[in-house]
This record gives sequence, C-alpha cells and structure tokens, in this order.
Amino acid sequence: MNDIKLIGCEESLRRLFDYLDHELDGPRHAEMEQHLKICRSCYSRAEFEKHLKAKLSDLGAEKPAAEFAHRIRKLLGNF
Repeated sequence: MNDIKLIGCEESLRRLFDYLDHELDGPRHAEMEQHLKICRSCYSRAEFEKHLKAKLSDLGAEKPAAEFAHRIRKLLGNF
C-alpha cells in the first residue's frame, strides 16, 4: 500500500530548497520525489536549482589571485 500523500506545485516549491539540502524527513522527502516524478515543470526547476547550487559552490572553492586580494585590501584601507 502506498501512503505517499500527493502534493501540488505550490507545496513542492516551498519545500524545494530543503529537499535539495537533504533536510526533509522520510515522508516529506518521498512526497517530493513523487511530485518530481510526475511534474516536469517542478522537476526542471529542481534540476536548474541543483546545478546552480553546484556551480556557486564550486566558485566559493577557488582562492582569489594574490593581486586581487591586494587590490581589495588597498581599497578597504582607503575607507
């Protein structure tokens, strides 16, 4: 027997970032999974946000060039 409650797009979008951050409990996670299986619009939005989050995470991993850091320190020193 399948006890997964069907949720709508509005609820799906409210839960989207918690879902992507793996912060939903078992039943809520299963509801999101089910909705994303049947709703192409929400699935596309979730995939976009997942890829954007990964790209932004990758950007934060790079250290700035020494020249850039020097220019920032110089600018901050002027205030």
